[in-house]
Amino acid sequence: MGPYPYADRYPVLRGMPAQGRPRDEILAELAEMAHLEDAAWESGKASGSFYCGDHDHYAFTGEAFKMYSHMNVLQRDVCPSATRFEGEIIAMGLDLMNAHAIDGSDNPGEPCGMITSGGSGSILHAMLAYREAATARGITRPNIVKPETGHPAFDKACHLLGIEMRRVPVDPSTTQADVEAMAAAIDDQTAAIVGSASNYGYGTVDPIEQLSELALERQVGLHVDGCLGGFILPFGEQLGHDIPVFDFRHPGVTTISADTHKYGYAVKGTSILMFRDKALRNGQYFYMTDWSGGKYASPGIDGSRSGGLLAATWAAMVSLGREGYSRYARDIFDTAFAMQQAVRSHPELRIMGDPYFCFSFTSDEFDIYHVNDALRASGWRLNGQQYPNAIHMAVTRPQTQPGLVDKWWADLDAAVAHAHEHKDEPAVSGSIYGGVPDLTPEVTSFINSVIESMFDDQQGLPPS
Repeated sequence: MGPYPYADRYPVLRGMPAQGRPRDEILAELAEMAHLEDAAWESGKASGSFYCGDHDHYAFTGEAFKMYSHMNVLQRDVCPSATRFEGEIIAMGLDLMNAHAIDGSDNPGEPCGMITSGGSGSILHAMLAYREAATARGITRPNIVKPETGHPAFDKACHLLGIEMRRVPVDPSTTQADVEAMAAAIDDQTAAIVGSASNYGYGTVDPIEQLSELALERQVGLHVDGCLGGFILPFGEQLGHDIPVFDFRHPGVTTISADTHKYGYAVKGTSILMFRDKALRNGQYFYMTDWSGGKYASPGIDGSRSGGLLAATWAAMVSLGREGYSRYARDIFDTAFAMQQAVRSHPELRIMGDPYFCFSFTSDEFDIYHVNDALRASGWRLNGQQYPNAIHMAVTRPQTQPGLVDKWWADLDAAVAHAHEHKDEPAVSGSIYGGVPDLTPEVTSFINSVIESMFDDQQGLPPS
C-alpha cells in the first residue's frame, strides 16, 4: 500500500462522482476496509484507541446509534429523548466523580455538566468557562497554568480563545506536576490551573489534593483532566488499588472532563464536562435574540449534533453498570501491571513515574525507538514520545485476552536484544502523537505534504 490509503485497491475520488453507486457495492467496500483495519487491533497489540474491543458491544451501540442517528438534538421538541439521554449520562458521570460530596464540603455548589464531542471538546468548553468567569471578575488578560504533561488540547483551546497558556515543568522523577512551580506561575490574571488524572504521556496522576489546596488559596479554578482515566481510575480505587483521590471530593476541583468514548466504552464522539457549580457552566450558553432567523440559543459551542451519539453512549453505560465497568477494570489493571513487570525485568529499561493502566518507558543505555522498531516488526503498535524519548502503552480490553501478556514478555525480550545489537545505528520509528507507521522516506514525505496542504488549501492527495 502506498502512502495514500487504498490507492492500490480502489479508485481515488478527486471530486464528486457524476453518478451514484449501488448501495450494496458501497457497503461491501466499506466492510472490506473495516475487516482489514479491525485485524490491526484484534490481536491486542495496539496501544489505546480500541478501548472495548468487543464486536458484540460495538454492534449493540451501533444499533442504538442507528435508531437516533438522524435526530438533531438541537431540536428537543421533536426528539425529547435526547434530554433524557444527556441528563442521565451527566448524572452517571457526576455520580462517578463523587459530586454528592460537594454539598458537604467547604466549597459547596450545584453540580451539573454537558456532553461534548470528545476530550478536546470538553477541554475547550472548560477553558471557555474559565475565560468567561475571569472576565466577569475583572481579569483582562486571562492565563491558564498547566504542567507540561497536560494535553495539547489545553494549548489549542487557549490559542482559539485568546488565553495565555503557561506551561510549567514537571518533577522528572515522578512525571507529576510540580506544585511549587505551578504556584510560582500564578498571578492576578490566572483564571485556572490544570491537573491530569491521568496524563496521556506517562499515565501518572498529578497531586490533585495539593493542587486543590493551591486553587483555593489563590482563588483560581482547578480543572482535572480525566479524559483518559475518568472511567477507569474510580473502579481501580474500588478494587483496592492505590489510586489517589482526584475528583470533587477535593473542594478546590471546579471542573472535570472524562471521556465516555474511551474507558466509558461508548462510540467515538462523546465526553462529559462536569462543573462543581452551574454558575461556571452558565458561561457556555450563547444567545442571539435579534437575529432575523428567530431567537437563537445554544448550550455550548456545537450547534447540531446527532442524537445517535447520545443514544449509543447512554446504552453503553447502562448496559455495563458499575459491575461491568469494575469487571473490565480488574482485567485491565491486572494486565497493565503484568506488562509493567515485564518492562522492569530488564534493567536497561526504566518506567516513567508510578503509572497504573497506562505506562511509558525509556532507556538510558540505547535509543528506546530501537525497542519500538522491533516491537513493530512483531505486530505491536505503541506510541512514541519525546523529551525524553520513550514509548507508551495504554492497556485496553484487547490486551486482556488470554496469552497476550506472554507474547508481550517474549517480544519485549527480543526487542531489547535488538536494541543492544543496533544501538549504534539510527532508529526508524519516532514520536508522533497517536502513533504512525514506520517513518520511511515515502511516508515522511506524505506526512509533510499533508501538513503543507493544511496551509495552502490543497487536498493532500497523490498527484493526478
